[in-house]
Amino acid sequence: MDLDNMNALTLVFASILIFAIAYRFYGVFMAQKVLRLNDAVTTPAVEFADGNDYIKTDRKVLFGHHFAAIAAAGPLVGPVLAAQFGYLPGTLWILIGCVLGGGVHDMVVLFASVRHKGQSLATIASKEIGPVVGGIAGMAVLFILILTLAGLSLACISAMHEAPWSLFTIILTMPIAIFMGLLMRYKAGSVTLASILGGILLIVGIIAGHRLMDIPMIHNLFDWDVKTISIAIAIYGFFASVLPIWLLLVPRDYLSTYLKIGTILMLAVGIVFVHPTIQMPALTNFIHGGGPVIGGPVLPFIFIVIACGAISGFHAIIATGTTPKMLGTEREILFVGYGAMLVEGFVAIMALIAACTLLPGDYFAINTPVSDYAHFLAQHPELKAVDLQHFSERIGVDLHGRTGGAVSLAVGMAHIFDKVPFMDNVMAYWYNFAIMFEAVFILTAIDAGTRVGRFFLQEMLGNVFPAFKDKDWKPGVWLCSAIFTFSWGYLVFTGNVSSIWPLFGISNQLLAACGLIVCTTMLIRMNRGKYALFTAIPGVFMAGITFWAGYLQVVNIYLPKGQLLLASLAILAMLLMLLVFMGTFRKWYQLFKKETTFIDQNGELVKTLVER
Repeated sequence: MDLDNMNALTLVFASILIFAIAYRFYGVFMAQKVLRLNDAVTTPAVEFADGNDYIKTDRKVLFGHHFAAIAAAGPLVGPVLAAQFGYLPGTLWILIGCVLGGGVHDMVVLFASVRHKGQSLATIASKEIGPVVGGIAGMAVLFILILTLAGLSLACISAMHEAPWSLFTIILTMPIAIFMGLLMRYKAGSVTLASILGGILLIVGIIAGHRLMDIPMIHNLFDWDVKTISIAIAIYGFFASVLPIWLLLVPRDYLSTYLKIGTILMLAVGIVFVHPTIQMPALTNFIHGGGPVIGGPVLPFIFIVIACGAISGFHAIIATGTTPKMLGTEREILFVGYGAMLVEGFVAIMALIAACTLLPGDYFAINTPVSDYAHFLAQHPELKAVDLQHFSERIGVDLHGRTGGAVSLAVGMAHIFDKVPFMDNVMAYWYNFAIMFEAVFILTAIDAGTRVGRFFLQEMLGNVFPAFKDKDWKPGVWLCSAIFTFSWGYLVFTGNVSSIWPLFGISNQLLAACGLIVCTTMLIRMNRGKYALFTAIPGVFMAGITFWAGYLQVVNIYLPKGQLLLASLAILAMLLMLLVFMGTFRKWYQLFKKETTFIDQNGELVKTLVER
């Protein structure tokens, strides 16, 4: 097989086959043998049903919410940026990481939260390991969540600003979602009806939105600059975190899932029709470092650049935040947790394919800052742009130097759709649709993440002021929502993607390692030591590889550039997580020492772990 002339269709079929086999065998193994899911266990959604945060939700709707919340910028932007190294490293990491790392992480963290009454990862750490480790974990998670939401918001802003059609469609999803939420809430058995009506309204809005933008007054109404969108996103995050979860957040995520999965399926169908060749080589000369998109080498940076498409700590925040409070039965953890992660892995593969179907010169012209492009060409004249000027003219946007991954993905998707029979001459439509599609992906993680951040802050403040632990105390809900939203909103208003995204990658993967390692402690305590390796191995691997990448990022990139604040934040994140890991490993040692010995009926010495 010629790896440098790979047909994109081969990667599509291979990934579908691998993910299907993984769900049928490895996912089922994790559910039955490792976690031993049991529908006799009463879930928090049933035990603490309050009609606001704790509410039993149809598993299809919950899948839509969970997938929409976890599938943010990571599976779209990360693989596109990693294409700098060639398509092969990213493909391998997505397939292996998703099956053995990300899917396992999401399942076991969701399981742990269900067994701990829907509580957060920090509270789980406090109960399983100790209050000191739990307190440090709480600070680390809150700190990392703020950085994560800031990074996601900035990626969303880069796709939405000065794009009236995309912004109109995204805003339209909010009243449509409220309509769906009211219908599903007050009309029994109306999930299907709400889905159909919501889908129709969304399609009509997407089509009509483009025509409406031809009207100058409406065009100007939705033509927002970066600062305006920065403020608007924070306001939306606040309201999404305080309104009843069934009214806006869940139905909007469910509605967005139609757009997300539908677009990815459309892209897959487009690849079937076009069967394009992967233009990016399997490995580029930048695998040793020095690339214009990512400064470090492929090892270890591939593991932090591609996060959500393979394994992501942000998923732990959702899996211990909103999702466990809506899960009807334990056995749904396989479908919701492992299943949603595999779908996200497929999204990441499709994003990687879309970017790699561009000629390398065009890819690097988009993702290299304009100020650095002349120097880049002088060093790499073979990577001169070929079709980019043609694309710019057809789309009506200057595409040079639009870094961050979102634009190169949109151009790649539009390029594939444009070659589908009867779809030529509409490349501008496809490009704007792709930008809107990316923004919807990101925004659904921001609303769920902000709500979970409010949960975290209420828990932490509740240890000092008990009133904050009362989820029905409105002043506490509003105050915590306002404080948390302002924290990440300020970073969004004053920062930029290039300054925050690398830090997001490091902190996000450290949080993934934390989720796996903390939940491994729970499995050991539950007398499942021999199965704990299935979570311990990926957890320890991600911890080691991320510390390595973090060290290189600080020493080779942040400090030489004088970015002392970013270096300090990265070091703080690593130190906090190092303390958590040390406390957790100490707890493992203590648990494994709690053994009793006896002689069985065959006269053999047997050791058994005592359950706490």
